[in-house]
Amino acid sequence: MKNVAVIGAGTMGNGIAHTFAQFDYKVQLIDVSQAALDRGLATIEKNLDRMLAKERITEEEKAKTLDNITTYTSLEEGVEYASLVVEAATENLDLKLKIFRDLDKFCPEDTILASNTSSISITEIAAATSRPEMVIGMHFMNPVPIMKLVEIIKGYNTSNETYSTVEEISKKLNKVPVEVNDYPGFVANRILMPMINEAIETLYNGVAGVNEIDTVMKLGMAHPMGPLQLADFIGLDVCLSILKVMYDGFKNPKYAPCPLLVNMVMAGKLGVKSGEGFYDYTESRKAETIAKMFR
Repeated sequence: MKNVAVIGAGTMGNGIAHTFAQFDYKVQLIDVSQAALDRGLATIEKNLDRMLAKERITEEEKAKTLDNITTYTSLEEGVEYASLVVEAATENLDLKLKIFRDLDKFCPEDTILASNTSSISITEIAAATSRPEMVIGMHFMNPVPIMKLVEIIKGYNTSNETYSTVEEISKKLNKVPVEVNDYPGFVANRILMPMINEAIETLYNGVAGVNEIDTVMKLGMAHPMGPLQLADFIGLDVCLSILKVMYDGFKNPKYAPCPLLVNMVMAGKLGVKSGEGFYDYTESRKAETIAKMFR
């Protein structure tokens, strides 16, 4: 199984493509536009250059990794020979269902279909295909080339054979696979997102400022990054989507997104990707005034 298609050239998609290619898989990186693919490839090259500067890889290994990646704007052409597809599109159920219906049509009948979804039901995604036993969750952590964890989520009908294959592939990528049951948010985000949401509530209620909240969690809880800074790196829109999935799935008010988070996303303050979130990435200034803007 050396031929892998990755759908989506964004933060997660290009990281997944980078990782497979670095371990000598032939990768077909697919997105809707060549511009998105070019940005993804530029990010991969930049990350490889960082690894090269730290002497973690050689020039030859960098060149080989890039040579292992081919880009496509056509889903049908990109998945034609794939043994494994990893979908890393936007965290939107309707979009994912459409992608998996198309994958079911275009992929060989023995292709495993994996989703990098961070919260959406694998069982529901699998139901859009005629091969639910070959659909699985493969949730990588960001940044993918560095983080060891892969949550592997079995849907209701996922076969043991499919699970074993994906588990073995994860190990070949030098990752640590962890089996997780198919419930909203799985494990990582079921624990992480309520913490981030509570940090936003703490800011919203005026208990402390952005820097103060993050400093407490870094120095008091030994977190490498504060929850508000982490939310910026994840993307506030992604955080909101995951919280909505969990709130809809469990109907428990503890998962209800903070109004400040909702308003920031509506205002386009999405974190690093937009240049501003809880921190100002355009001028390296703290954006603590955001809390007051939307009260």
